[in-house]
Amino acid sequence: MTITTTRTDEFLRGAAELLGPKGLSTDPEMLDPWLTDWRGRYTGRAIGLASPASTEEVANLVKLCGEYRIPIVPQGGNSGMVGGATPDETGSALILSLRRMNRIRSLDRQAGQAVCEAGVILQTFHEGAEAADMRFPLTLGGKGSATIGGLVSTNAGGTQVLRHGTMRAQVLGIEAVLANGEVFDGLTALKKDNRGFDLKQLLIGSEGTLGIVTAATLRILPAATARATAWVGLSGIKEARTLLKHVGQRMGGTLEGFEVVPDHCLENVIDHLPDARQPLAENHSWNALIECVSDSDDPAALQGQMEAVLADAMEAGLLEDAVLAANDKQSEDFWLLRDSISAAERALGPAMQHDISVPVEQMPEFILAAIPAIENEYPGTRGVAFGHLGDGNVHFHIIAPAGAIPGKWEDSEGKRISARVYDLVTDWGGSISAEHGIGQMKVSELGRLGDPVALSMMRAVKQALDPDGLLNPGKLLPSGA
Repeated sequence: MTITTTRTDEFLRGAAELLGPKGLSTDPEMLDPWLTDWRGRYTGRAIGLASPASTEEVANLVKLCGEYRIPIVPQGGNSGMVGGATPDETGSALILSLRRMNRIRSLDRQAGQAVCEAGVILQTFHEGAEAADMRFPLTLGGKGSATIGGLVSTNAGGTQVLRHGTMRAQVLGIEAVLANGEVFDGLTALKKDNRGFDLKQLLIGSEGTLGIVTAATLRILPAATARATAWVGLSGIKEARTLLKHVGQRMGGTLEGFEVVPDHCLENVIDHLPDARQPLAENHSWNALIECVSDSDDPAALQGQMEAVLADAMEAGLLEDAVLAANDKQSEDFWLLRDSISAAERALGPAMQHDISVPVEQMPEFILAAIPAIENEYPGTRGVAFGHLGDGNVHFHIIAPAGAIPGKWEDSEGKRISARVYDLVTDWGGSISAEHGIGQMKVSELGRLGDPVALSMMRAVKQALDPDGLLNPGKLLPSGA
């Protein structure tokens, strides 16, 4: 989609008048950081960067874009993994940043909910909830840059899904600007509301293709009074699954996180982080990071319960070694090892990253079958699986052979590898995108492997809400009739 230079200039003058000097930039140096995705896989061009300060400004800007037929690429913290917030190379789109809309509008401890604007950074929200002796039960490695709007739009997951669910489960209400500039005001949280479609759920996970999320009402919980974190050494991934069931049965509703980390991932992280060290005395083929959290237990009691559960597991041969964090600092050190895997891997060179899921009970068998299958079919590659074993979602990465040329390898053999991985995942009844979304990276694969009926329904919704296709074009929805 292209427009004439004159029309572009007219639009930019109108946008500048609408948003003021802080709300619009066409300076190439200002735009440059937002034209490339976090992984460096996609780079596009844009006519400008709009930064409205209110929902009203967003609505008026969207109306103006509709009048001039300017495509809009909504962007939060630009920390996505699938190129979902990066414009294409035509240079005809406007990047719409919500980062100036960064207020926590309200926080109600009694109701257990808060209203946040889209530009609120996740870590800032954590700190705001903590100041009120509450907590928001969703976190991830990019919490210092990820925004509430981006998390809602991609239905983000993270490390607490096992107990609390994805972002979809945390959202009680939504405010969003639709493609015609109208504002959908669905912020009021009702326990029961049977007035037809749940429209907020339609917008969650739609990656900015159906509407632009400007605020959300979010669930918050009482602050934790007790936390028990353990780093466990295991002989294999099947043992990890057995241990997960053991801990879940014994620790009940307090089990909040169960992450698996293979030994070579841990070694990469320790090499990458200057002050990091191995948590256990010896290396183990697999590691598990386990965390239990309670808002009613005494810290010593929860710690003692976890210690007893792990001792029983060791006696039963379910684990080889374990260490309990002595304090919050040590717990955070354990989590830093887990959260630094992607950064450490990126420093090693090219890799194809896959955010996939299969049924929880089948994940160990999938890993044991899929990694050797890929490594045998593509000699020199190395398969890596780590992450959220508890909810059936692992990050399944294939590291390029030594000497592979960055960019060239991903666009050639890397693409063939990804297609093969997604074939395997589909054969196992899984999903090619468990928590990072489709973006532009997986859109063709969704078209190839997605259920035709589901895709047809999605296209019908898109056509109804955005008939001109101006909201985040080229993302999420495969082209087709």
